[in-house]
Formats: sequence, C-alpha cells, structure tokens
Amino acid sequence: MRHFGHLAPDIRKTLFHQEPAEFTADSPARTLAVALGATLYSPATRPRLAADVLKQAGRGVKSMVLCLEDSIGDGDVEAGEENLVRQLGLLDEAAAAGTDLPLLFIRVRTPGQIPDLVRRLGPTVRRLSGFVLPKFTEERGVPFLEALTTAESDCDRRLFAMPVLESPQLLHLESRFETLQGIARTVDKYRDRVLALRLGVTDFCSAYGLRRPPDMTAYDVHIVASVISDVVNVLGRADGTGFTVTGPVWEYFRLHERMFKPQLRRSPFLGRAEELRTALIEHDMDGLLREIELDRANGLQGKTCIHPSHVAPVHALSVVSHEEFSDAADILRPERCDGGVLRSAYTNKMNEVKPHRAWAERTLLRAEAFGVAREGIGFVELLTASLPQT
Repeated sequence: MRHFGHLAPDIRKTLFHQEPAEFTADSPARTLAVALGATLYSPATRPRLAADVLKQAGRGVKSMVLCLEDSIGDGDVEAGEENLVRQLGLLDEAAAAGTDLPLLFIRVRTPGQIPDLVRRLGPTVRRLSGFVLPKFTEERGVPFLEALTTAESDCDRRLFAMPVLESPQLLHLESRFETLQGIARTVDKYRDRVLALRLGVTDFCSAYGLRRPPDMTAYDVHIVASVISDVVNVLGRADGTGFTVTGPVWEYFRLHERMFKPQLRRSPFLGRAEELRTALIEHDMDGLLREIELDRANGLQGKTCIHPSHVAPVHALSVVSHEEFSDAADILRPERCDGGVLRSAYTNKMNEVKPHRAWAERTLLRAEAFGVAREGIGFVELLTASLPQT
C-alpha cells in the first residue's frame, strides 16, 4: 500500500515531486509509525464492518481501529467480539483475493481480550497489526503488554501496541510527573512492541466537564495543552529515546459534508485556490486544519479520526512541501556533517545544520511516507484530488 495510491498515476505525477513510498504491514516499525496517518476508528459492532473497511481503504485510509471500548455499550461487548471475528474472516478473504487492507488494530477493554481474540481469530490474525490499549498507565499497562506478548508468541506474528494516554492521573498536576515516569518505564521496557502513543483528549476534557467548540483547537484548552506538552517532553524526544505521539481526535463533522465538494470540483484542477480555502473554512473545516498544523508544530504525527471526512485533510497536510524537502535535504548532505549555517535554496531562511538535523531527519521520514509536493502544489490541490468522487 501507499498513501495517495488510490489516485490515478497521472494525477500523482501532477501533484508530487517525490511520490509516497510503498509499505506493508511487515515494514519496519519506524516506517509504520509515521505511515499511520489519519487513523480512523469504527465501532466493532457495525454489521457491515468489513465492507466499511474496504470502502475506506479505497478512499485512502491506511490505518483503522476496530473499537470494543468507549464507542460501544457495555452490553454490546460480546456481540462486538463475535462480529469482529466474523468480519475479519471476510477481510481475510478479500485480502487473499488481492485487495489491499489498511493496517488494522483492535481497541480492547481488558488484557484478557487480547489472547482470547487472537485464539478465536485463528489464521485470520494475519490481517491484524495489533491492539490499542485504553487508559494506559504503568499499573494498567503492564498486564496489557504482557497479554500482547503472550498472544504474539501464540500466533507467531508481530503484533503492535498503541497505548492511549487518557487517564485522570496523567491530567491531574499532583500525579502527572509520577504517572509520566511510570508510562515511560513501561513503554521503554516493551519498546519493540509499542508502535505509537495516542492521546485521549476527550477523556482529559471529561475530567473537568469541558468540551472544546468547533472554532477552538485542543491547544486553546490550556489544561489539555499542558498535558500534550508534558507528554511530548517526556515521551516524544528526538534523541532516540522517544516514541511517535499521535494527534488527538477532532470531534466535529458535517453530515452534509458533500456541500463543499461541488465547490471544490467546479474549479479547474489546481486552480482558484483562494476560493477553495474559503469553501473549506465556511464548512467547519478551519478548526480541524488549524489543529492539524498545531499538532505538527507541537511534535505530534498523524491523528485519531472518528469520521471519514477528516482523513483527506490530515493526509493532505502530511505531505512534505517542496520547500521543506529542499531544506531537509540540504541540511543532511554528507558534506554538512560538521555543522555550519547555510542559506536555504528558497533564500528565505537560514538552516543551521546541527540544531535542525533532527527536524530534517523527521521531515525526510514523513516524505517517504507521504511524498513531496511539486513546487507550487499546496494543501488545497492535494485535498481536491483526494476527495471521493462520488
């Protein structure tokens, strides 16, 4: 699979200076952690779950979480598990026939569900990339990770964990440092199995009876922003000790999201960019776009998504611009290894080789996953091309 692979080759050629690279579920963890992109959640109880997964895969989704936790009622867990086993069987058949599947993860409630589901899935576990672990702390996380280790051994397949950082202990100031240190010890011990850390901002807001409106981002809610900052500080360092930390969920969507699509499509491809930007802003996309940009500025990659309309904007804003690529490539030239300062090829900034090296390495890793836009190609053009055509 590859990002933007659902687009025709001639359209990709128009958009990209360097196209996204192909990857598989067996690619290195470092590659997959960035390639997750917009991770779309879906309740495990959906009767047409397999068909939904295939539909979204055809629209560019590369990672999905099939949820047995907060998205379904307490009384629906058993039915959800049964449906998951059945629907993954259908997906296995589709994959065997040559259909590409996204990276698939199951969000569980208890550690015991992990080996139980792996056993019940049997051979179809080969279509599963791992499990999402809720309300993760050191005390709660160790049993989940031990269960994952057991299940991985039983099925002889690599299974990743994606812990969700959303507990009140992490939010509350008096317990935050100790909780963060405990999480750091735990994920470091199981480093080979932890693909990415996810932020549960909705649970953080819930602890104080808060809900951000659609014109505000998570970073406008200071109590939430402070947690994000501390999580990145401790767990997202670029010195080799850190992990990929993903952006929080955006809760808002328009049921009549197609209203802005005709406005996008009536314009010539790659044209009338200002009108397209206005159409996006007028249809409640401005908050999401600002939050995606702030996610990256604050050290986060990818995003949790609860609606398919969020996927294309996340991926469009994940593409590396031609200017970013030019700067990163210059910084990482072998002859620059001793450091120094150089003027950017765009002649609008100074690139300091040593301070900007970690940024450049992360940028080229993102370029591998999402590609590099052609000079003059921006977010609007990438989004326009990515929107479903029906």
